[in-house]
Amino acid sequence: MSEAPAYTPEAIEAARKLFVGPCEFVAGAANLDAIPKADMPEVAMAGRSNVGKSSLINALVGRGRTARVSRHPGRTQQINFFALSWRMALVDMPGYGYAAVSKQTKATWSDLIVGYLKGRPTLRRALVLVDARHGIKDSDRALFKLLDEAAVGYQVVLTKCDALGAAGLKARTAEVGAEISGHVAAHPVVMATSAEKDTGIAELRAELATLARPA
Repeated sequence: MSEAPAYTPEAIEAARKLFVGPCEFVAGAANLDAIPKADMPEVAMAGRSNVGKSSLINALVGRGRTARVSRHPGRTQQINFFALSWRMALVDMPGYGYAAVSKQTKATWSDLIVGYLKGRPTLRRALVLVDARHGIKDSDRALFKLLDEAAVGYQVVLTKCDALGAAGLKARTAEVGAEISGHVAAHPVVMATSAEKDTGIAELRAELATLARPA
């Protein structure tokens, strides 16, 4: 695992302006035909149900209700696209894992997720969100394998890091970093965040802003 880069104050501020600037809901796609035209760089948020995808998006853009937050797994049932000043899109994907929904719905979600991830030419990076309290699960490993095979670059982002102490977070980050080091499409830097405490949000913005279309 590589160390996270040191972001300059200028990079942090430029990224903040990008993320807290205009943020428009573009589309919600419940099937592949409804996915909007690929016309800007995209960063997709993927992860187990209730891992905190919507909360992280809201923290990144500095708004409380951009992406719907729910305590009930499986509430995000489509791929939602949000444009940041039309320089980059954040993509909130349906959760996978233990969501209490029908087998048919899970199958539909799986087809939608796989179809998007494998066929999106403007997808610059997938963020695989992992709950820091629990670490990597088998469903995450299945997504790692899919992304490796599809040659889609991805980065692991730990969520809910405020639930761990400094020593626990360091150990979890090292554990996750060691596991992903054997994956060909994985970014070597594991980002640690807490939407609740705003931890790591500025750094993640700065990392993602490097993928955006120039202003």
